[in-house]
Amino acid sequence: MSRPMLQPQGQFPRAGLIRRFAAIFYDFMLCMALIMVVTWIYQQGLLRLIYGAEQLKAMAEGGAMDHDPVLSSLVLLSLFAFFAKFWTHSGQTLGMQAWNIRVQNADGSRISLTQALLRFIISIFSWLCLGLGFWWQLWSKNKATWHDTYSESVTVQLPKGAHKK
Repeated sequence: MSRPMLQPQGQFPRAGLIRRFAAIFYDFMLCMALIMVVTWIYQQGLLRLIYGAEQLKAMAEGGAMDHDPVLSSLVLLSLFAFFAKFWTHSGQTLGMQAWNIRVQNADGSRISLTQALLRFIISIFSWLCLGLGFWWQLWSKNKATWHDTYSESVTVQLPKGAHKK
């Protein structure tokens, strides 16, 4: 089964590390907002319904909500959903659009959900290793990061204004 091709098509150079970090910074800001919204909905919506306002306040003051595995799972799932949606449809998050970079397969087609999951997991691991998986691009023959390599995808630099077409 062939995957849909991304537009514009063409042979584009690999995205550089500075551009990647700039896009990551933009997306970081969006992810912080997403985390705040998910946390607010979970705590002020769901938990308030279950426990009530007074008991929820007492739990928060007592530190009972400091390590909530349900909230952590919801945040991780929502972050993956954010990246997976953008990567598998247009190949670009909003930060990537701003910096004219795109993730795609080598043939220019969209990446699959499995590839998006691999990129997501490996990039987390890469950050936990002090960003080594990103810096790896400087030594890689094909300018690939760990998550590019393991997801069998490439991150390319598009011509200026390409995402507006």
